[in-house]
Amino acid sequence: MLDHTNDPTWKQAIAGSQMLLVAFGALVLVPLITGMNPNVALFTAGLGTLIFHIVTGGQIPIFLGSSFAFIAPIIASKGKFGMEETLGGLMAAGILYVLLSGLVRLRGTGFIRNLLPPVVIGPVIMSIGLGLAPVAVHMASGRTGDGAAELVPYDTAILIAMASLVTTIIASVWAKGIFRLIPIIFGVLVGYVLSAFAGIVDLTPIKEAAWLAVPDFVAPSFSWSAILFMIPVAIAPAIEHIGDILAIGNITRKNYLDKPGLHRTLLGDGLATSAAAAFGGPPNTTYSEVTGAVMLTKNFNPRIMWWAAVVAIVLAFVGKFGAVLQTIPVPVMGGILCLLFGSIAVVGLNTLIRHQVDLAESRNLVIVGVTLVFGIGGMVLGHLEGIALCAVVAIALNLVLPGRREAWGKAVYEQKAD
Repeated sequence: MLDHTNDPTWKQAIAGSQMLLVAFGALVLVPLITGMNPNVALFTAGLGTLIFHIVTGGQIPIFLGSSFAFIAPIIASKGKFGMEETLGGLMAAGILYVLLSGLVRLRGTGFIRNLLPPVVIGPVIMSIGLGLAPVAVHMASGRTGDGAAELVPYDTAILIAMASLVTTIIASVWAKGIFRLIPIIFGVLVGYVLSAFAGIVDLTPIKEAAWLAVPDFVAPSFSWSAILFMIPVAIAPAIEHIGDILAIGNITRKNYLDKPGLHRTLLGDGLATSAAAAFGGPPNTTYSEVTGAVMLTKNFNPRIMWWAAVVAIVLAFVGKFGAVLQTIPVPVMGGILCLLFGSIAVVGLNTLIRHQVDLAESRNLVIVGVTLVFGIGGMVLGHLEGIALCAVVAIALNLVLPGRREAWGKAVYEQKAD
């Protein structure tokens, strides 16, 4: 294992910039889709990463960025309650992480295993990806995310969207080294160039933007309706967080669940998410893309993530940079999202496969089936709907239905037998 802890500052800064580049595509897509400000998202990603490292003692080489799991809930909540109350709900979702952190500290990780087995985790994550599929298709077709208005003629939009998608696929499958980790950036560049030739790029915002400007921060407001709507959504990103901490631990050969401890990583993630919402940014989550970059470069020094955070905060104050991002045409993002949202669904499917969950078992079939229909179909019960509702229903069904052993699948018993 190479030791990068004594690298000179300039080398750490360059390595940090590279990590930000890897995270950049996904980081700015979330605010662009949800109507948030990408400069604010850069600022809150940097701030959230620093908060995480302070809470965890700077022991884990991890970067926090915008969470895809919250895209559909943010869009739905904005339509119901407005952006300010949505941000209040997101702050409350971060506080749920803090409460989970306290429970882990008091009771250990066992209760999480009982509450969130693979049969719950899998379909909830699948619902997030598949529930967003119409948004990707609408945008790829040149319409707004809800399909209400046409922004670009269909024939032009679909060509640009498919070119962006194909480029992203080629980069993710055939590119080598660090380039394989930034397929979104390649897809955006190709789509942007084609859009410029098609005459659908409006450069006016870039000309009008100042070089240096304070990001357009938005203060949250609070209502119980928005809070109750958003809190259950945090269950899926909490699951994702645990998976990412295990993944980075496998790469660095350290058990981060013991030191600094899952309670501290959850606390850091929760405080980062609440801080992001306090400034008007999307919720933060640990980034798997950056974990892949750590594995590729073998640079396990957590300080490089501090530099990535600092660079993100500095870029947030470059007005023209944010203006460039906001000129990316809808079809470009739509094409790339066809792959990204599908990938989220596959992560959930892989959770069921990896743990060998038997879907012929009646209890598992009921949990997965009902969760998928409620989540993708947008079922509404009281203040809960969509992803939030399906997460609550999945947990409730798993706790109520008999046969808890089947919730974990066959793999867990084979491991116990060994």
